[in-house]
Amino acid sequence: MEYKNILHILAPCGLNCHKCFAFSDGGIKHLCSMLQRLLGSFDGYAERFSNFLPVFKNYPAFKELLSYFTKADCQGCRNGTCKYPNCGVIKCYIKKGVDFCFQCDEFPCEKTNFDPDLKKRWIQMNRRMKEIGVEAYFEETKDLPRYIITEELI
Repeated sequence: MEYKNILHILAPCGLNCHKCFAFSDGGIKHLCSMLQRLLGSFDGYAERFSNFLPVFKNYPAFKELLSYFTKADCQGCRNGTCKYPNCGVIKCYIKKGVDFCFQCDEFPCEKTNFDPDLKKRWIQMNRRMKEIGVEAYFEETKDLPRYIITEELI
């Protein structure tokens, strides 16, 4: 995929916006909407099944979360709708005039406001992009889940 097209998919931090639970046109929203349609009015069945399959007692919470995923409305981090609270990358990449954090002369920095796990992943993603290039990084990661444990990247 061409660099300019990758910019519509990867956030400046390196995360894939299209795989985010909050992305309005992403796979998670699409699949959850499909599952919600397929389940239809399953509530009564879940209640009956819970008498002999206790896991179905969790159905109301599952249904609430599933409904939340179907309402994803984010257009992507580069479009100003980043859902990460107080993300420092969004303002910084524009100010610095870079497409990705690794392109900044201050990378890695303390401006992200990421929790320790996300910060570790951010550093790994950006170092990998710098090492092999954005296009190769995208190809290498395009089929991986977005939500993985940092150690799985090593």
